Amino acid sequence: MTLHLVTGATGLLGSHLAEQLVKRGERVRALVRPGADCRFLSQLGVEIAWGDLTRPETVRAACFGVDVVYHAGGKVGDWGSWPEFRRHTVEGTHHVVQACLANRVRRLVHISSTSAYGHPQPDGREITEAWPLGQTCWVWDYYTRAKILAEKIVWRAWREHALPVTVIRPSWLYGPYDRTSIHRLARSLRWGLCWLIGSGTNRINSVYAGNVAEACILAAEKPQAVGQAYNITNDGAPITQREYLAQFAQELGYPVPRRGIPYRVAFVAAFLLEATFRAWQIRQPPFVTRYAVWLLGRDLVYSTRKAEQELGWRPSVSFEEGVHRTVAWYRQISRA
Repeated sequence: MTLHLVTGATGLLGSHLAEQLVKRGERVRALVRPGADCRFLSQLGVEIAWGDLTRPETVRAACFGVDVVYHAGGKVGDWGSWPEFRRHTVEGTHHVVQACLANRVRRLVHISSTSAYGHPQPDGREITEAWPLGQTCWVWDYYTRAKILAEKIVWRAWREHALPVTVIRPSWLYGPYDRTSIHRLARSLRWGLCWLIGSGTNRINSVYAGNVAEACILAAEKPQAVGQAYNITNDGAPITQREYLAQFAQELGYPVPRRGIPYRVAFVAAFLLEATFRAWQIRQPPFVTRYAVWLLGRDLVYSTRKAEQELGWRPSVSFEEGVHRTVAWYRQISRA
């Protein structure tokens, strides 16, 4: 039986990956940091390998005997110092790659991000996997920078060492097991502090984490996916920012956001907040960041045509159902 290793298995996407693999009857091992809450994984019957992406010997041990590695670990979020992102995302990916090579792993599925493209200006064109990486990074844009460097490490291993790699580039994730975004969004909606960025008619690129997990598993099974990258976004037709926020607000029972703020004003305000927080060395993120403004207010479309044609991927969970499941889980843990 195939043995799968999931890094970042206590996070949003990693949890969905572990859950779906177990449901398929697969053997699953998870690399988990000491002290992390792994009760959900234990309930699934996942084998726990205690370790840390920053400790290469533990990564190498976790990869022993493994056939497929799903690398979903790293520092998540849009706030933190560069040393944190470098250690956990960039150096962590290097350690995973080296462990895969040392253990002759059959396939590495590396979870990157559409953020690896940077902040492009496509002028109405769809962004395909052929789009160059790292277009226009901002000052303090550490998450984007780390994702770009991590993906370059993976591609170098494929070119120079023939490591069988597939890269998945999901967009903004949501779903059950999200312990960051849903809390911030719910709090903003409850307090009436969630404003539309611009008119709200721009297209949002979001995707249910379970749909991304399905794409990752499909990629691991397809020989033709080796050496390929795939955008994974949107649970069906693209939705607007206004529709996105309204669906979450209605599901949560909060007022639908109707007030708007110009994109440039919101972006500059976020920059000033970031500058203030960094000057005072405040570890907690400001209420709003430029990355959050960009996620909500940008108008980009990432093409998923390649994943549909080569992997046979279709989102099995609709946006409406995905929001319903996310809010139901959020209410459950909020009562716990």
